[in-house]
Amino acid sequence: MTEDEILSEFRASEALLEGHFKLSSGRHSGHYLQCARVLMDPMRASRLAAALAAKLPREIRSAIDVVISPAMGGIIIGHEMGRALGKEAMFLERPDGTFGLRRGFAIEQGAKVIVVEDVVTTGLSSKEAMKAVEEAGGEVLALVSVVNRTGGDVSFDVPYHALVEITFPTYADDEVPAELAAVPVTKPGSRK
Repeated sequence: MTEDEILSEFRASEALLEGHFKLSSGRHSGHYLQCARVLMDPMRASRLAAALAAKLPREIRSAIDVVISPAMGGIIIGHEMGRALGKEAMFLERPDGTFGLRRGFAIEQGAKVIVVEDVVTTGLSSKEAMKAVEEAGGEVLALVSVVNRTGGDVSFDVPYHALVEITFPTYADDEVPAELAAVPVTKPGSRK
């Protein structure tokens, strides 16, 4: 898929929102990509996952044992990546504030894992998820996401592959421009 085709999927599902959003990272933005909307259509989610799987280098694709994604945002795309790759897909949860495997999920010692996210902005959740995978005995081969919103400001200890890079300005609490501050804040992310 080309970048235009990917963005067309977001527009068609009304997943590109405008307003004043407080992101899961705690930063503010005038734009929000509601990946849950773009992924709610199973055929669209399947197309995006297949395109994302195709972006992975062959040596990573051939080494994957399992796909793991953080709840909530990564569950659908993680499942679809598992389907695209022909691998089992599990997800991490953080009922007590720390990511971990639940529901009988377990990683075999030394299993080769890709961590799949919907959107990566600050990388905090991704790094927490990768740490949880390693603590559970897995080896993280790569991080992948539908959308890269890092603006190149975040680095990871593993290769990172995204379907599309979209950069909207984000602001700390004390940096919010007056025109954005005048708009009521919405917290659409998975962390309230």
